[in-house]
Amino acid sequence: MKFKILLLNLVFILLSGRVVYGQAWEIGLGAGAAGYMGDLNPVNPLKISGISGGVFAKYNFNPYWAFGLHYNYGRIAGDDSKSDNEDFRNRNLKFFTPLHELSLQVDFNFLEYFAGGGTKRFSPYIYTGIGGVIFNPKVNYKGETRELRLYRTEDQSSPYKNYAISIPYGAGVKYNLKSNWSIFSQIGYRTAYTDYLDDVSGVYKMPDPNGDPVREYLSNPALDARTFGDQRGDSRKRDTYLFIQIGISYTFLSEKCFTF
Repeated sequence: MKFKILLLNLVFILLSGRVVYGQAWEIGLGAGAAGYMGDLNPVNPLKISGISGGVFAKYNFNPYWAFGLHYNYGRIAGDDSKSDNEDFRNRNLKFFTPLHELSLQVDFNFLEYFAGGGTKRFSPYIYTGIGGVIFNPKVNYKGETRELRLYRTEDQSSPYKNYAISIPYGAGVKYNLKSNWSIFSQIGYRTAYTDYLDDVSGVYKMPDPNGDPVREYLSNPALDARTFGDQRGDSRKRDTYLFIQIGISYTFLSEKCFTF
């Protein structure tokens, strides 16, 4: 009897609240720009060098919290010859690489957002998570595309891995257009656990007069004297990349939101 009374009281408490939250699946896609910070761009966190696009599926536990699986594609690049820094122009390195990122992310909405059963059609939000990224720095040399990691430009004993753990983090705003449809805009950085997104990390290799001339040039295309042991890049050991996107999403509402 006591258990029944307790159960009835619990139901009454749940139903007497202002909102009963619905849990809902959400799918979406976005597109925009990509950038990077690393050895060829050490100072400008908002420098754009390519495009980005992505898709996601997430589960909204309530108006504030969501958890999702995200795939993003991006293309980043760097070119010393276009730098404002004379030393960089003389270094004369360049690269471009596609990025394929898969991540698990947690969103936190600052307002009681509609998609999770809340009452607000608008909310700023932040997100973070963990993921992995596949990259492959390349350069165009005499009309041909060369994969830089295969040339071991810093005299590595073997090519470095072309994948790494990445930590996404960022912020955005979302707005519910009507019923199931929402739009969003966000900016997010990724700390990559590698220093080779741009193929630059260590020091110049020892020149080899009898070596592959292509490898010798890609290792050291400098317009001034750069000798063995000189630093090729900066001292930071992790590169960072950036996605800025706008997009649209569709929410599959599992239950209505009731007001009492």
